[in-house]
Amino acid sequence: MSDYEVNLNNDNMQEFFVRFHGPKETHYEGGVWKVRVELPDQYPYKSPSIGFLNKIFHPNIDEQSGSVCLDVINQTWSPMFDLINIFEVFLPQLLRYPNPTDPLNGEAASLSMRDQKTYETKIKEYIQLYALPENVKLDQNNDDDSDIEISDQGSLPSDNENEDEDEVPGAVDI
Repeated sequence: MSDYEVNLNNDNMQEFFVRFHGPKETHYEGGVWKVRVELPDQYPYKSPSIGFLNKIFHPNIDEQSGSVCLDVINQTWSPMFDLINIFEVFLPQLLRYPNPTDPLNGEAASLSMRDQKTYETKIKEYIQLYALPENVKLDQNNDDDSDIEISDQGSLPSDNENEDEDEVPGAVDI
């Protein structure tokens, strides 16, 4: 992943952070997001878990938890995919072509369907507030993100979120 910066979490090869740049020629261009990636023991047969740690305004990304609603990551994962697919194809395509009919962020979905100009302005505001390149660092103590939870499989956390002790609480399967 030549365009990405990666930082291991305590030298753990199964958990790391990626500095993800908004795709060129999209509303997200110029923004940078810190994405947490966790590889399950069964990877590549089981999808990795990912989540945005700094806020992003998008219909298919939960603003508070960072969880992602993307079928190819959450439900149709294949061992033929790898991390490069996620960061060079799946996430850029999600940012280019949001699906407001299957939202995790109702406000973003509504604005994208009824007021495109306000939607675009809000994206740019979020980039200025939360995703300026100089403010997004990869060290694990940055922005106190240790308190951020990423919800399970692109949905909001349930009351039974911590049932499986092997799973990371609030992680998004991709």
